[in-house]
Amino acid sequence: MSVAASMERSGPAAILPGRGGLFGAISDTFWRRPALLLFLMLTPPVLWLGIVYLGSLFALLLQSFFSIDEFSGLIRYEFTLKTYRELFQATNLDIILRTVVMAAAVTIAAAVVAFPIAYYAARYARGKWKALFYLGVMLPLWSSYLVKVYAWKLILAKEGILTWLFDRIHMTWLIEAWLSLPIVGGNSLSFSFTGTFLVFLYVWLPFMILPTQAALERVPGNLIEASSDLGASAGQTFRHVLLPLALPGMVAGSIFTFSLTLGDYIIPQIIGTSRLFIGQAVYAHQGTAGNIPLAAAFTVVPIVVMAFYLWGARRMGAFDAL
Repeated sequence: MSVAASMERSGPAAILPGRGGLFGAISDTFWRRPALLLFLMLTPPVLWLGIVYLGSLFALLLQSFFSIDEFSGLIRYEFTLKTYRELFQATNLDIILRTVVMAAAVTIAAAVVAFPIAYYAARYARGKWKALFYLGVMLPLWSSYLVKVYAWKLILAKEGILTWLFDRIHMTWLIEAWLSLPIVGGNSLSFSFTGTFLVFLYVWLPFMILPTQAALERVPGNLIEASSDLGASAGQTFRHVLLPLALPGMVAGSIFTFSLTLGDYIIPQIIGTSRLFIGQAVYAHQGTAGNIPLAAAFTVVPIVVMAFYLWGARRMGAFDAL
């Protein structure tokens, strides 16, 4: 029998070099059973995701179906929807609506601000200028989150640089008139909804710029030239060519800006007013009030909102732009 025929009959295992010891046996086992190797590699992350992450969310969801005894203040471990009915009380519903409106406003403003920056970076920036663009966008993300928030608190304060600038151009009355509006609230920008909005916009803006810029990078330049050759104005090219093609990237960025605003606790706590957001309500109920079921119910609200938001974003092709 020839050597070639012997190798063909004995199979691939016969041509492997001999290995001795425990590590050789393990290596041979994994080679012969790749499914076993895949199982061992996936087991730790799947256990972490299933037990630590999803398990904690399930425990949180379970807590929301309990209630607080009004007389003793203890948790009653009986299934009830009473806690969820409390979410529809005027005070709690106001907190939910305020948070969702703020998240939507920050997302829309971030899209408006991010688009021209992303368009310039995608269509015109080259070489060192593109590197400078990425550095400018990413640099705020490398600094401490708390440092940025407290820096903005100083900027927006009555003695801050923004008030000084408006005072130099004799327009301090504009800030005072703006703060007098009931919807704005606060006695300075550092304790107002406007200040909260500005800080949210600054902190989350890079998460909108980068996906939008990536989407605009994929727009062929000849489409814009063809639109111009066919007589379309700049506005028509924007509405019918650029915006539809960039929209998946903008929606992908909105997933970050919307969800991060929805669940943030620190910015409303430091910059905001006495009117609470969802993150503050969760902290207040599970901390000082000791109403863990209501805190858990409040936590479920962003999860439900984001589930619908992600469903809509998926239908718009946002996941393909991530």
